[in-house]
Amino acid sequence: MSRPVIITCAITGGGDTVSRSDKVPVTPEQIATAAIDAGKAGAAICHIHVRDPETGAPSMRQDLYAEVAGRIRDSDSTIVINLTTGPGAGFTPSADDPSRAAVPGSFRTPGERVRHVEELLPEVCSLDVATMNFGERAFVNVPEHLQEMARRIRAAGVKPELEVFDAGHLRLARRMVDDGLIDSPPMFQLCMGIPWGAPAAAETVTYLRSMLPDGALWAGFGISRLQMPMVAEVVNQGGHVRVGLEDNLYLERGVLATNAELVEKAAGIISMLGCRVAKSDEARSMLGLRGTQ
Repeated sequence: MSRPVIITCAITGGGDTVSRSDKVPVTPEQIATAAIDAGKAGAAICHIHVRDPETGAPSMRQDLYAEVAGRIRDSDSTIVINLTTGPGAGFTPSADDPSRAAVPGSFRTPGERVRHVEELLPEVCSLDVATMNFGERAFVNVPEHLQEMARRIRAAGVKPELEVFDAGHLRLARRMVDDGLIDSPPMFQLCMGIPWGAPAAAETVTYLRSMLPDGALWAGFGISRLQMPMVAEVVNQGGHVRVGLEDNLYLERGVLATNAELVEKAAGIISMLGCRVAKSDEARSMLGLRGTQ
């Protein structure tokens, strides 16, 4: 039988993309509808950020996460919900006092960053194992914070998706697995092409894949114009894939995409490479999830 490949769709992200595409979902209703449509197109997992419905800016509001999750759960969709825990780690130093953030409240405690996960109990949540320059700011996840978040996520019965952006991040993630903070099988997401992390290239996939622990499930993605080429590369090297408007706005040059269209394009690549698109229940079985949204 052909190998089943899980497609994750990253629905909206927290980047400054709303001004660049009217396809980017903003309100809870739009985000939930986009996730449901992505599931119909073949995505087994939806990766969820939320935005301020009035401004489109990234948000950490509990009520917005709750509304998105509720709308998906109340639908007939079986897609796996994956809530982000990335917000709250971005740091831009103040020009007057580098020890303080330029935007007060932008840097949050580990507890604040996972509170919505503990309350809403998705099947999966991201855990960004990365401290790095991230565009024009710093992305700060120190080991002590990661350990606390991992313990809280595990206590909630949620599967962490270990997002790594370079080789050192993967080494730290492996240490967390070895220390018993992450249940088996561990789930890794290789994030490539983000400034200033590992480049989106075949050699990167090969190298990072070689560092994974035995028995790990892994996926990978590239951003912008490299999103679909990296779908092909990751599938060829035995991984699962991620697409979506968080990482890329275009279906082809000059043509803005919807999330469902990106999933459909990825599904076509998977099929052409001799694999098949995994259904949500297959993803649950492979990842050892508890079986509810």
